[in-house]
Amino acid sequence: MIMGCQISDELLGTFLPIVVYWGYSGIYCLLEWLKGYRLHTKQDEDEKNLVSKWTVIKGVLCQQVVQALVATLLFAMQVMGSDDEAVGSTQRHSLTVLVVQFITAMIVLDTWQYFMHRFMHQNKFLYKHIHSLHHRLVVPYAYGALYNHPVEGLLLDTIGGALSFLLSGMSPRASIFFFSFATIKTVDDHCGLWLPGNPFHLFFKNNTAYHDIHHQLYGSKYNFSQPFFVIWDRILGTYMPYSLEKRRGGGFEARPAKEFNGD
Repeated sequence: MIMGCQISDELLGTFLPIVVYWGYSGIYCLLEWLKGYRLHTKQDEDEKNLVSKWTVIKGVLCQQVVQALVATLLFAMQVMGSDDEAVGSTQRHSLTVLVVQFITAMIVLDTWQYFMHRFMHQNKFLYKHIHSLHHRLVVPYAYGALYNHPVEGLLLDTIGGALSFLLSGMSPRASIFFFSFATIKTVDDHCGLWLPGNPFHLFFKNNTAYHDIHHQLYGSKYNFSQPFFVIWDRILGTYMPYSLEKRRGGGFEARPAKEFNGD
């Protein structure tokens, strides 16, 4: 029940992550003037990015429409394939089962996105015509997290999300929390701020600075992992360690670690 209205888990699972995306991005928009915690200056954000913010907003909204349609289809298929008693029972999983489902979904999503993301960098046609759109944001910011070519949005995010939902066996109710969490994590990775005490920086090696390295020219062949772990980068030799250094004039700069050898 929300404000006296009964809303299904399927509807919440479809649209709440979209609301979370813009709400969480909005918080970072209010904080972006904290130059003492920025990874790039506001001037760099305005001058180095190759796409307008209005174009980014339109691109993200387009992708979210596709995601909502796919989510609606998935939930409809799940309901049609289950009787009412079975659907109801999926809402009563133990905490252990839910944790296993979340971890499974995270691993599935990470695995799918790593290999698709890396392939889009290695294939010159796909990079030039599809993935380069996302890299027009040389200086990432929060609500640009899902700015992609529509084909990339479908392949990486929408299909990746669908696979993580189906293979983990989570219920529509559990998916509300998982995809809202994944959305917050993705926005955080692109926010461009290194805030003290940020729990994502404490618990995940894949974080704002890690992904910022990838958006720079010297890091375009590294740090493909997203949005949770860095496992595949480490296993397959595409991990670029970094150091955070204070920038003259305020803020931080993520740079490749001095001991890193990319040969």
